Amino acid sequence: MELDSIVPWGRSYEEYIKMFSLSEEDINKSILGCGDGPSSFNYSLTRRGGKITSIDPIYGFTKQQIKGRIDKTRKLVIGQLRLHQQQYRWSSFKSIGALAAARMEAMGLFLGDFDIGKTEGRYLSLELQNCLPFGVRQFELALSSHLLLLYSKQLSYEFHLDAINEIMRIAKELRIFPVLTLDGDRCPFLGDLITHYKSKGFIANLQRVDYEFQVGGHEMLVIKY
Repeated sequence: MELDSIVPWGRSYEEYIKMFSLSEEDINKSILGCGDGPSSFNYSLTRRGGKITSIDPIYGFTKQQIKGRIDKTRKLVIGQLRLHQQQYRWSSFKSIGALAAARMEAMGLFLGDFDIGKTEGRYLSLELQNCLPFGVRQFELALSSHLLLLYSKQLSYEFHLDAINEIMRIAKELRIFPVLTLDGDRCPFLGDLITHYKSKGFIANLQRVDYEFQVGGHEMLVIKY
């Protein structure tokens, strides 16, 4: 993996709460963040006494390398947002500048926490589709923000099956947000994934959430035992 292929763009703790409809009971569970990147959720939840492990290949790089990539990504993402403003709802963020400031604040919290979090084992450089070094149903809840389903052009259906199978080996429940692609369309794998996991005896369904930035992106996929 090359760092230049990564688009690090982290969300805040408050966004995670809304994206995944996290209750007080949920945030007290043992949580696995799948592809958390430079979000501040791990930092903020840990400060609140929560139990979380975040996994992402980006954690194999140094803080300085990640910061450099964030700085480059900011220009790219903001440029794309300016071109496609109509694909987003600007109720939570009143302007592109306000969004950029919120994102940079969240990623700044992550960067400040990164080195100590690695030392404490909260940030692990791991890939989802590989055999993860955790026990069966070790985590009560797994969260995947803006990775699975979103990158359906880049990540195949087989990748999704491998990744979700491995996550469901080590977690009792998985929540994936959003269920749209980068283009704003519903992920083409969604129906097949729901059918597949229902056939394997899982509960698999869509649930509406109180969050929408991408137009139409107000649902999460929930898979659980």
